[in-house]
Amino acid sequence: MVCSCLLFSNCKPVVSHDGRPPYFDLKAYFTAEAQRLGKQQRLILKTVNYNNQPEEKDVAIKNWQRELALFTESDINKPSWRDSYKKTANNDSIVYRAVDTNLNTRYISIHLKAKQVSGIRIVNFTKNLLYQTKENLSYYPDSLYKIEKHQSVKILGANNYEITGKFK
Repeated sequence: MVCSCLLFSNCKPVVSHDGRPPYFDLKAYFTAEAQRLGKQQRLILKTVNYNNQPEEKDVAIKNWQRELALFTESDINKPSWRDSYKKTANNDSIVYRAVDTNLNTRYISIHLKAKQVSGIRIVNFTKNLLYQTKENLSYYPDSLYKIEKHQSVKILGANNYEITGKFK
């Protein structure tokens, strides 16, 4: 019984003494944004640039949860990462830097205006024997989102892509 309690206690999300996650909750924020944007059904000028071959068109995003998935997946509120990020904050920004260079999400910067999110920047980095990937993610509510990904695979070479969505 004790073993099962210990086993399942690690499955709970990390929360502080006041019931909130210890770090800014990216998952909750982008889930709420996806729902809000889904209701608005705004047109987006979407540019996809793959290895310097751009394509641009106006689109209505049907699944914002999927469109913002890389942002949501960058959430750092996992039990094993509780003390893995250094936080620096002031009145208009919160910055998290990974203490452990083995973590995928290396940097998160949240900019605030009147205590509301005005911008989020995220840097993810993965390196192993087969490939290396760097992602730069930027999100500015009701203005723009950008996903830049640079991947180098040992046998296949390098690929770069950039997705930019401008709200109309």
